[in-house]
Amino acid sequence: MRLSADPAARRRLALLTGAGLVALLAGVAVGADVGGEEASERDDSPASKAREEHSSQAVDRLSLRQQVGQLTISSFPDPLAPGYVRRRLRAQETAGVILFGLNAAIRSEWLRLTRSVQRPAHGRALVMVDQEGGAVSTVAWAGPTRSQPEQGGPAAVRRAAALAARRLLGAGINVNLAPVADVPGGAAPALRSRAFAGGPGSIAARTRASIEGMSSVGVAATAKHFPGLGRAQVNTDDSSVDVPGALDRDLLPFREAIAADVPLVMLSHARYPDLDQDRIASQSPAIVTGLLRRELGFDGVIVTDSIEAQAVLDRSGVARAAERSIRAGADLILTTGSASWNQIHPWLMRRARASSAFRERIRESAARVLSLKERLGLFG
Repeated sequence: MRLSADPAARRRLALLTGAGLVALLAGVAVGADVGGEEASERDDSPASKAREEHSSQAVDRLSLRQQVGQLTISSFPDPLAPGYVRRRLRAQETAGVILFGLNAAIRSEWLRLTRSVQRPAHGRALVMVDQEGGAVSTVAWAGPTRSQPEQGGPAAVRRAAALAARRLLGAGINVNLAPVADVPGGAAPALRSRAFAGGPGSIAARTRASIEGMSSVGVAATAKHFPGLGRAQVNTDDSSVDVPGALDRDLLPFREAIAADVPLVMLSHARYPDLDQDRIASQSPAIVTGLLRRELGFDGVIVTDSIEAQAVLDRSGVARAAERSIRAGADLILTTGSASWNQIHPWLMRRARASSAFRERIRESAARVLSLKERLGLFG
């Protein structure tokens, strides 16, 4: 099994491995009802403004190495955080980790694993998984048992998301890289089996419900893959992808997610020639800053999809890709290969030391990541 040689394949295999353990853990019920939640709105409360002010002050207490570190998510193939990851966490040179089904299986293993991450981080690490439901479930026993197309209407989606989030939080996981907010289209959309059922309006309502369900428990949801990967006929993990044409339908679920105060939005690695002829979305200032930040008004954390995706590697190595994403306006670089941090962090450090404008760009994103951590209660 060549985990480090093919991180994108590792991520897919890990997700399916986690889901495949469901049968071994059938004693854990995943269909319990937790009740609906009231719809949330964009958070413009005094508490939200206080978080932003506090994170702006906190980021200036970090060294440049630490600020750069807050823009990276690390990964590893082990059942406990290895020494090199513990060192990064202790030094605040990574914001947290993404975990896979290969890292742990049963509840006790997940608890040991996440504790091994949080101890050196003093409880301040972002701990991420992909928990869309069905086959794409890193934590096999946490649910939702059904994949997104089969999760029902908004009320059922909200209940399933809340229940899964409660179990994730109990296992020490505080960020879910879900839901898929893409609107399938075309002859054979690659993500049809992972997207909610229905047209753009139905998908938008279910996307919002999923976010609300997770938020009600205290797990940060992630709407993906902006500005919409539903019409892609292949996955960007495997190939470069173009998504031509207008994006009005594709953007509707993301607009609803932002209205629901989604904490994170994940960027697609496809190219959208109607928006940017030259750059893939995760590296496009026009898409990341122009469309997502300014036009749609998203003020949360923007995370890339796996920086080791083939659609990225077709254009450059991971370090240069990370720099391009940060310059475009992304806040977090998601690495799914354990060695990628060793290329990305030093590269970003060199660029930051050479440019005051890039240092400010890094500071801005680091403050936003700290604000997310404060929102999740990781500072208190």
